Amino acid sequence: LRHAKSSWSDPSLADRDRPLAARGRRAAKAMARHAAALPGGLPTLVLCSPARRARETLEPLRECLPEGARVHIEKSLYMAGAERLLARLRRLPDAQRDVLLIGHDPGLHELALALARPARTAALARLREKLPTGALVAFELELPSWRALAPATARLARFDRPRDLRGA
Repeated sequence: LRHAKSSWSDPSLADRDRPLAARGRRAAKAMARHAAALPGGLPTLVLCSPARRARETLEPLRECLPEGARVHIEKSLYMAGAERLLARLRRLPDAQRDVLLIGHDPGLHELALALARPARTAALARLREKLPTGALVAFELELPSWRALAPATARLARFDRPRDLRGA
């Protein structure tokens, strides 16, 4: 999940301290409702960048998370590139069946494009164009271990943009 649209109204703020814009808050709420209603619901583990805009994107999701879900705010995810994100996912314990990663462009976009198996789908074509703020990309994996996660090993299951949702 890429963080929702951030505000640039206060140029004195450091990048990691920028909050969500009003549009971003609406999109984050709409995406939380949407993601919670998907088959399988939300993951039991959330890894989130410490940037304010990422944490504010997480907030509406918190009330929708399954009981016992864990949330980790990790400094290393702030503006992380695809290689660092992939390395983090590879360190997940094999008992962990699902994860939601909340972060930033271009790292998340590059990671999503790298993980996706080649396919001729409208969703993958849209993803190749852009990963907009607030967008959710979901993959299905059939791997023996998180350590086996590598480029072209995941099936793109969904690509949902805030503009496609009601109330965003």
